[in-house]
Amino acid sequence: MRYGRSAHVQNYLRCLQSITKASIEAVWKNCKDMALTRKEALEGTLEYPFAEAPDEGELIEVAPGLLWTRLALPFRLDHVNIYFVEDGDGWAIIDAGLGTSATQTAWEKLAAGPFADSRFTRLIVTHHHPDHIGLAGWLSERFDIPVLTSQTAWLACLNISLSPGALDAKPYRDFYLRHGLDAETTEIVATSGHGYLKLVRPLPPTFRRLIAGDTLRIGSREFAVLSGEGHAPEQIMLWCREDSLFLAADQVLARITPNIGVWAVDPDGDPLGLFMRSLGALKADVPDDVLVLPGHQLPFYGLHTRIDELVEHHDERCAMIAAACASQARSVADLVPILFTRKLDAHQLSFAFSEVHAHVNAMVERGELVWQTGEDGVLRTAAA
Repeated sequence: MRYGRSAHVQNYLRCLQSITKASIEAVWKNCKDMALTRKEALEGTLEYPFAEAPDEGELIEVAPGLLWTRLALPFRLDHVNIYFVEDGDGWAIIDAGLGTSATQTAWEKLAAGPFADSRFTRLIVTHHHPDHIGLAGWLSERFDIPVLTSQTAWLACLNISLSPGALDAKPYRDFYLRHGLDAETTEIVATSGHGYLKLVRPLPPTFRRLIAGDTLRIGSREFAVLSGEGHAPEQIMLWCREDSLFLAADQVLARITPNIGVWAVDPDGDPLGLFMRSLGALKADVPDDVLVLPGHQLPFYGLHTRIDELVEHHDERCAMIAAACASQARSVADLVPILFTRKLDAHQLSFAFSEVHAHVNAMVERGELVWQTGEDGVLRTAAA
């Protein structure tokens, strides 16, 4: 069901008064019963219950009392998904969008349009990346609502908002130079490439911490709070067992792999290893028949299939690196064009570099590669 820019959620709720509660529950039970047979039907494919995404300012009901819209991003990945969960007499918001004037305008239109007769109750932020937390401070102040997120997301965002130019500093530039980027490219990545991280408004002074293992009640639903690693530390995901709904944030996306990157502040970290571990835990804990509501792209069925695909993808990338390093030692910068053959802008290059580095660090951690320092001071990896 779609709601156009001029439609009000409250009007929809009034219409529902003419429908019996039993009939609504019967329809929703039928949807869940159908989902129980999907695992066999999928046979290695994903199923998309919504063929098209909502336009900005438009709402799609993905389940009773759960709405979906999109906000625009000025990147190749040009949108972020925003969800609204019915919360008593209002709506809880899942994620905020970038901290830009354009996103602020989009929120004002939502508030004056489909939510004109409603109120927002709280903002739940899944992780610290600017496309998810960037406007959280403004939303909290504008609608007088609390922010709920993980402690890591809060502190990481606080660090970015207080020191948006920190990654331009010499120790971080040296990180790129040491791993094979030339001075000109390092200058581009350290300035333009990290511009994305600066699209964050200051956070409110307080927040409520969400911790894996918690149970979060939103309206009539109870959600198990899960956290994932790799894409973002302590990324919050919400699973409603009763209704087979899984708000997956960016941990599992349908058609792209979430960026798994090593950044200059944690140069020896193993985010890919943490990501693979998190995927294994998700597959063990969350059933395959859930409706996956991701942070980007379309909702889908087939969680376990997609997890298997992501694991296979990263195994293939590691195999490509192993083959490239079998004959000669290579820096992370040397490996970027091997894994990413298209032309990259500064924003894309910073993410590509970090992702290649994550694969290299994982392979070093597993004992498949070793670091070597060349006479030029550049670190390169070779087969162990």
